[in-house]
Amino acid sequence: MAVTAMNTTELHDYLVETLPKILEENKDIQRAIFRISRRRFADADETNLRFDRMFEELQQERELSEKRWEENRQRWEKNQEELAAMRRESNERWKESQQRWEENDERWKEGQQELAELRRESDERFERLMQEIKNVRIKHESSIGALGARWGIAAESSFRDGLKDLLEQDFGVQVINITEYDDDGEVFGRPDQVELDIIIKNGTLIICEIKSSMSRSDMYAFYRKVQFYEKRHQRKAAKLMVISPMVEPRAKAVADKLGIIVHSYADDVEL
Repeated sequence: MAVTAMNTTELHDYLVETLPKILEENKDIQRAIFRISRRRFADADETNLRFDRMFEELQQERELSEKRWEENRQRWEKNQEELAAMRRESNERWKESQQRWEENDERWKEGQQELAELRRESDERFERLMQEIKNVRIKHESSIGALGARWGIAAESSFRDGLKDLLEQDFGVQVINITEYDDDGEVFGRPDQVELDIIIKNGTLIICEIKSSMSRSDMYAFYRKVQFYEKRHQRKAAKLMVISPMVEPRAKAVADKLGIIVHSYADDVEL
């Protein structure tokens, strides 16, 4: 067969048609191709060996992965158990704390009630005690007041009588205690008796108030009694005099303003 010039396509078609037949008929070509392909490609045994090693490695890798997964699973389950135990312990502690808080709250409420009850009882006892003290004070004040009034009347009467004797004997004067009725209430604001001590010496009129004690109001009352007497008898007093061992400072200021002479001791009296 004559070989003529062929293009690539024609050469490709020619080889496809003739090469298989040539390979079947020519043993030398077969051996050459086998040698060449053997150097480039592994044979079946080597390929199987490689696959076996690869499967073994895959198997080992799979077993290792399964072992690791199992270990992770066990650790996860252990963690879950520990977490559940922690939750249970936390819940128990919370319940105990809640119970203690409720018990403490209940005890606190009971304590507050007891405290309120004690405070109420204490207030009641205090009120009773204060009322008892008040009653005792009122009783004592009433008793002392009554005693003081009786003593004052007696002392004032004795003081007046003693001073009357002293003045009449040592000074040669006449001391007269007069009582007149104020129909118009000029002195006390209502009709009442008006009592005065007057001293007469050589025709000179001295109006005197002899008392065991003198207050500010007593001093004003004495001055109104003087005005009442002078108006009724149309006679002006030469002196206004108060003789008392106890004169309040405010009463003394009133006396100075009204021109009333104040003597605390009988020996100080100057007629």
